[in-house]
Amino acid sequence: MTPAFEQLQKQLKQLPGVGYRSAERIALHLLVEKPAQLPALVHALESAAGAVHRCTRCGNLAEEALCAVCTDPQRDHSVVCIVEHVPDLVAIERSGAYKGAYHVLHGRLSPIHGVGPADLNFEALMARIARGEVKELILALSNDVEGEATCHYLSTHLPPGSTVGISRIGFGLPSGGGVLYADSVTLRSALEGRRHYS
Repeated sequence: MTPAFEQLQKQLKQLPGVGYRSAERIALHLLVEKPAQLPALVHALESAAGAVHRCTRCGNLAEEALCAVCTDPQRDHSVVCIVEHVPDLVAIERSGAYKGAYHVLHGRLSPIHGVGPADLNFEALMARIARGEVKELILALSNDVEGEATCHYLSTHLPPGSTVGISRIGFGLPSGGGVLYADSVTLRSALEGRRHYS
């Protein structure tokens, strides 16, 4: 193969869930089988890179200052579901079981990987709580040591005088599994069976 093909394959292989063979198939599809699709894909990537950013309130994907969830008047903005990543938010939305707001941390505490509180989207969450916007936090974080550590940090670092209730989703999710891979029924029971976290 040519150096340019190998470079494209190398870049595709860095995408989540794309291995060597998948990267090779995608590159061949775009360059040999369907080259007419390539300009539209390049344009869509460039447009998204220029237009999509984090919501200033919750950290979700947005093209304006606030995302569609934060500007939706039909939602209960006093209940905030805390998730690790945007795909977790998408999975919960797909379940149709939740009509509150969200806050995306963009990770979880992991001292072993050098991820501390300053590396996560805690500051914007604490500002929302301090402004009195939040009555309840629903912790929808992974059921593992790092998820538990992040839940503990959140529960012990609320602004002084805060009366925010904290609950954790029930675990119909497998131990060590994440929100992203659960089906809609499991997510619905997990949200409905949440328990208070202390």
